[in-house]
Amino acid sequence: MSKFLPVDEQMDLLEKGAAEIIRVSDLRERLEESRKTGRPLRVKAGFDPTAPDLHLGHTVLMRKLRHFQQLGHTVIFLIGDFTSLIGDPTGRNVTRKALTRAEIDKNAQTYKQQVFRILDEKATEVRYNSEWLGKLGYEDTVRLTAHFTVSQMLERDEFHKRFQEEQPISLHELLYPVMQGYDSVALQCDVELGGTDQKFNLLCGRELQRHYGQKPQIVLMTPILEGLEGVQKMSKSLGNAIGINEPASEMYGKLMSISDELMWKYWVLLTDLRTSEIEALRADVATGRAHPMEVKKRLALTIVAGFHGEAAARNAAENWARMFQQKRFAGDVEEVRLKLEDFAKEDLREIIERREHFQTGPVQAGGAFLPLKVARLLTDSGLTNSNAEAQRKIKERAVQINGQIWDRVVWPLDASQLVPSADDPSRIEATLRIRLGKKAKIVIIS
Repeated sequence: MSKFLPVDEQMDLLEKGAAEIIRVSDLRERLEESRKTGRPLRVKAGFDPTAPDLHLGHTVLMRKLRHFQQLGHTVIFLIGDFTSLIGDPTGRNVTRKALTRAEIDKNAQTYKQQVFRILDEKATEVRYNSEWLGKLGYEDTVRLTAHFTVSQMLERDEFHKRFQEEQPISLHELLYPVMQGYDSVALQCDVELGGTDQKFNLLCGRELQRHYGQKPQIVLMTPILEGLEGVQKMSKSLGNAIGINEPASEMYGKLMSISDELMWKYWVLLTDLRTSEIEALRADVATGRAHPMEVKKRLALTIVAGFHGEAAARNAAENWARMFQQKRFAGDVEEVRLKLEDFAKEDLREIIERREHFQTGPVQAGGAFLPLKVARLLTDSGLTNSNAEAQRKIKERAVQINGQIWDRVVWPLDASQLVPSADDPSRIEATLRIRLGKKAKIVIIS
């Protein structure tokens, strides 16, 4: 009996969050062969230690490595200490600044300390590509580069663009994809993982393996993870990253700041939740059975707990909730107080009665919530002159509630949003930060 799961079960996990697999049929075939022979696949992902700290964008590949590891395959965490001397030109319109050997070695040590928060250290093969690249002589390098043409190199997006714009391309940059490709030959890889921006480099590995009489590796690419603003690739240099070494409270707060739409990509790429479970969550939000804010809280709790533990994550969540309720807009933004009783006394009574239930966890499907009419909130708070104007602004997606663009008719106020009043702890209230264009109001409903 094979020690590996049936191929369909393995593929279900491996295809989760994959942007492209070259080729799916080859991966299936290789997995079937692995089951028959009992030989685990050799799976690698390379990381150049160009910065001392890893962020959540780096962990997308690491999590996929862990999936292979959980399925019993051999995972290779490759530290590109030699390729770091060249500098990966991916996404660059200028030549990277060269790092010193001391900088590379220091960064490599921090990578090793951080990666095992995700991977199983005992089951991980850690390698440095200086083991083989550092031994290549001049003749070996010439023979290696002979497998590629200059025109092939210029097909790469970054090089092609720079060539067209008459931007300089250094000769050593052209060597990078060749060196990365040779890594796969040296490690006899069955599978290589990388981001979609690494496609050219990954395919070079397949090409070189053919020349060296090896089976071409399967290439599994994951999407690029956008940073906090949801536009550009997560990067420390852009200031939109979440470092895996950041304190739990800081990590939690940053995760709560992402948009509702980006949240779903984070669920797919940064958690082990199955695709079917994520789709069920999306359906609950779409039908109003769950509030986006609660689903995002669960996401933040899940990710932070993975790096800092359950207790630290829950403490971060509680601190964030307190700060969130106390937070006020900077400047002279007006506070407006509205009475909950004016909206729906019976619904409100049910919410208050079930408040303890909501405090113990996320809002459950079918749970009680008070549907606050957003148009009325806008008009009663003085942000619009009429309900008709308010409804128009909602449709135009010009309204933000608590930092989220809100284009729905109602805001589902549930018990998880109610806290004791700072002025009178015996009273409960909810704070909504509502913005319409340049105008903003703090609406306290009590």
